[in-house]
Amino acid sequence: MEAFDILLTASFWAAAIRIASPLIFATMGELICERAGVLNLGIEGIMVAGAFAGWITVYAGADLWVGVAAAALAGAAFGLLHGFFTVPLGLSQHVTGIGITLLATSLTYFIYRISLPEVTSPPKIEPFVPLAIPVLSDIPVIGPALFNQTPLTYLAFVLVGLVAWVLYRTPLGITLRAVGENPAAVEAQGISVTAIRMGAVMVGSAMMAVGGAFLTMSAFNSFFFEMVNGRGWICIALVVFGSWRPGKALLGAILFAAFDAYQVRLQQVTGGVVPYQVFLMLPYVLSIVALIAVSRRAAYPKALMIPYQKGER
Repeated sequence: MEAFDILLTASFWAAAIRIASPLIFATMGELICERAGVLNLGIEGIMVAGAFAGWITVYAGADLWVGVAAAALAGAAFGLLHGFFTVPLGLSQHVTGIGITLLATSLTYFIYRISLPEVTSPPKIEPFVPLAIPVLSDIPVIGPALFNQTPLTYLAFVLVGLVAWVLYRTPLGITLRAVGENPAAVEAQGISVTAIRMGAVMVGSAMMAVGGAFLTMSAFNSFFFEMVNGRGWICIALVVFGSWRPGKALLGAILFAAFDAYQVRLQQVTGGVVPYQVFLMLPYVLSIVALIAVSRRAAYPKALMIPYQKGER
């Protein structure tokens, strides 16, 4: 019964929302890329670069929001590189994405060593602090979980609504979705498929980088290379789980985060009787099961991973 009681505590859901926040940013970014027809496997490296860019900017004396902007710019730069190779040149999105991950991670490590050659442990910064929303934060269980988070968490949830509104309620969103389904039809309307896809990859990559920056500027207060720890790959799976829809992808991110938060607390309940590795793999196993159940009926963008050159039919 004690294991079930964990699900009824405010601290558990507050932790789940906190763990979900970087996933939400990166998942929305990947979703935008894929909706435009481009698979971005550079997400893992872009998150690492964003985490470092935001942290080092603040460490150098800049404001926290300037650090967020620096992370977004770093992500957009890698998105531009990924888009250049995959959109106008039409190179393999799989190979290019893996290359971007390796480049971003290696370049981040190089700049870190150049910037802080004598440092043995990562310096700390003053991160975002939780901001309680009056009245709402006093609601039992829900209040502390949803309305006593850092500003970046609130921004993550606002971003989901913004992405959904743009995709389904604006001409730009309709065009972006059309590019991912039938780029030839979009070109026939006199709209540049290349421009739309390049823009989507850059904006999506900027969101991924902000997801990485969340880790160094909100969840923690320093930077270390293992902190992203596969979250980028999870976000790619969450896009499929969410059937390329922002709302369902948000639920998937919260579900995975809840599994993750739950396994930490289960370790304490069992008192070491069960090996901790079992609990560590629990959220990933459950996510794989959920992904298998959902992906069979997922309607993916028809032009996803298919290069398009002007004039092709």
